[in-house]
Amino acid sequence: MTRKKKHQQKYDVAIIGGGLSGLTMASMVGQAGINVVCIDGSDPTQTRKDDLRTTAISYGSHLILKEAGIWQKLKQEACPIKSIDIRDGSSPTLLNFDCKDLDKPAFGWIVDNSDLRQVLLDRVLALKTVDHIAPMQVLDLLHEDDVVRIVLKNGKSVQARLIIGADGRESFVRAWMDGPERRWDYHQCAVICNVVHEHPHHGKAVEHFWPDGPFAILPLNDDEEGNHRSAIVFTEHKKAHKASRMTLSDAAFNLALAARCPKEYGSIRISGRRQAWPLNFIHATSYIAPRVALIADAAHGMHPIAGQGLNMGFRDVKALAELLVAAHKKGQDLGQEHILNAYEAARRADNTIMLAATDGLVRLFSNDFPGLKVIRKAGLRLVGSVPPAKRFFSRYAMGL
Repeated sequence: MTRKKKHQQKYDVAIIGGGLSGLTMASMVGQAGINVVCIDGSDPTQTRKDDLRTTAISYGSHLILKEAGIWQKLKQEACPIKSIDIRDGSSPTLLNFDCKDLDKPAFGWIVDNSDLRQVLLDRVLALKTVDHIAPMQVLDLLHEDDVVRIVLKNGKSVQARLIIGADGRESFVRAWMDGPERRWDYHQCAVICNVVHEHPHHGKAVEHFWPDGPFAILPLNDDEEGNHRSAIVFTEHKKAHKASRMTLSDAAFNLALAARCPKEYGSIRISGRRQAWPLNFIHATSYIAPRVALIADAAHGMHPIAGQGLNMGFRDVKALAELLVAAHKKGQDLGQEHILNAYEAARRADNTIMLAATDGLVRLFSNDFPGLKVIRKAGLRLVGSVPPAKRFFSRYAMGL
């Protein structure tokens, strides 16, 4: 178990959850001199070998990570996204975005979740104002006057003026708040893996819509032997479990890849293991309660169809961190109601729009109805032919 300070029991802020958003929040507020504890349910020594996922860090999110003091160490591991191709079924490219059109170096960067988490852990452990307790479970939260007591599984407890729930879609903190939420299952799962291919990707990401769900190709840096690499997200319906791509041999899976990947990648094969992740939707009706705030997946979980889930979480982090740092400079109690109300007001509209947009995309594209196929293809071509519309969607994808 990691814990830097051995005797402190009271903090300004307690972050429950040591994932990517929770650690970024700890970095943002800790570097401002705010006393923070991050209670992490995961074992830091196991994360790198267990998580195969990659994340698309938008241009806007990279600015947040730079502010958190970790981008300089991460950027050498990150592969820039120079262009994005949108395809539908057997159609050729219907819409293409190029970062040159916005005079930016990239739309974003693809990073391994394990690399990002390790850089964040190193940053948090280097901050004298942050304690990191892991692995540790929270059993209960108890309001006591102007603090909340956090009861830990080891029988001990700590206090904080503000609790931040950053503990994912099945959030303990959100369940403890006992507020209403919107939730549904897409009855899909994402089969993810890394692949090596014959020809370079040139920084291109591909989002290819098929009736059983989107198929994404995300550029990765070449490996040490110079092999060209990409990350694959192969969405499929859960009901097709017996025919799941998780059950295929590597040889059969490579054939499935070849059938979906554009010819310009050349020969392609899986590299390493596969993992499957269920896909669902969740949105808390309220992000706040007395002395409690939810961020990222604890507040809202979306389909990965647009690659915006973690980027929305980083925007939550930035909004709440700015409010807390400003209040700290004024010597205010960081759990005050007006701070929490300002946070929710700052984030709900943006999150709601993106949740509705991604849910709409899933429903529009994850089917094979002839009428809808005509409408969506016409819509994509229209966006590509109207420069202001294309620029708007490009900037939104960049998190700007």
